Amino acid sequence: MVKVLLAVSSYHGPFYPNGDHTGLYASEAIEPFLELAQKGYDITIASETGEFEYDPHSLTDDALQGKVKEVYENKDSAFNTALKNIKKAADVVDEKFHLFFASAGHATLFDYPNAKNLQKILLNTYLNGGVVAAVCHGPAIFDNLENPETKEPLIKGKKVTGFTDKGEEELGLVNTIKKHDLSTIKQIAEKEGATYVEPKGPWDAFAVVDGKIVTGVNPQSAFATVRDAIVALESVNS
Repeated sequence: MVKVLLAVSSYHGPFYPNGDHTGLYASEAIEPFLELAQKGYDITIASETGEFEYDPHSLTDDALQGKVKEVYENKDSAFNTALKNIKKAADVVDEKFHLFFASAGHATLFDYPNAKNLQKILLNTYLNGGVVAAVCHGPAIFDNLENPETKEPLIKGKKVTGFTDKGEEELGLVNTIKKHDLSTIKQIAEKEGATYVEPKGPWDAFAVVDGKIVTGVNPQSAFATVRDAIVALESVNS
């Protein structure tokens, strides 16, 4: 049985200029969950503290559509059932996972860089031959993450993508990110010695695969990212 850890942010404090809180971006967890469940994988959802809240900006009619909206609104859906059983990362840190998938939302910029147990699960997955994937702001999980075997940043020398600085500009959040003393995904990638790969447009569906590391750029890329992660995992296991 393939075991997957679907990571979500535990941060849900104020962020947006109008005072709105940030949190989990719904579709960036639901879409990967649906693809992974369709493969019959065993999925555990965890955050660093075992808590989560949605980013209200991810629950608008524009952001939630079709099957994703149906799943979100059905309180008995497999996704909502799994989310009700969300784990604290420390409680599953010793389990073996084959795929680690970091969902996102701006909230991840706050907690992922210091989410020691989520990062430990990611590292163990990677070092045990598994695949690690992250979408949108999820690559913040690679911040401050050293590969103990090389003593270098895990993503050093790797090609990665993630939410673009241009996208932050278009959302009017550049000053907000600075105000909260956060780093953009591009800044994190460059600090950690990775090559940041940018799509033509900030809202294009776009994912990058570099061996066992798979990253995607925005909510529109959630399906592409998880599908590429599944292909990478199948090739590792073949």
